[in-house]
Amino acid sequence: MRPCYMQQDCIYHYICPMKYSDYKKLLKSHSLRITDSRIDVLEKFFRTKHALSFKDLEEEFNNYDRVTLYRTLNSFIDKGILHKIPNEDGFASYGLCTEECTQVSHRHDHVHFKCNVCGHIECLQDHIVPKVQLPGYEIETQNLIVNGVCKVCKKGVVPATTKT
Repeated sequence: MRPCYMQQDCIYHYICPMKYSDYKKLLKSHSLRITDSRIDVLEKFFRTKHALSFKDLEEEFNNYDRVTLYRTLNSFIDKGILHKIPNEDGFASYGLCTEECTQVSHRHDHVHFKCNVCGHIECLQDHIVPKVQLPGYEIETQNLIVNGVCKVCKKGVVPATTKT
């Protein structure tokens, strides 16, 4: 679960969703121009409890072309708003960064959980990936994706967007 970027009293973003002015403030604080596509994509991430793929965004925002969506994702990654989550199928998903991430320093040493039923990937911020030491190697990043059945699917509730 991701902490809310803008509201100090909020524990999680989906409990107290951000306002349009908060999205604008977030973009400005990361030196990004305010555009409709950036606001829309940012809002989608903050209102979703799981990571999103490019395909998810493309289906949601068919009014934006592919290049606009790719540029939006890349600028959010470059500025420390999103992080990329590699996937075994070759297509990445994207999750919100915590407030500790900046343009020069991303910290994503948490576990990602992928549900075998719905296909959603969640960032489990409270579960840290242990540091791996490999003599003679310089490790730049490490990822851990745990597969299984998520809480929602385990309860038998079908999520709104299931993977087909």
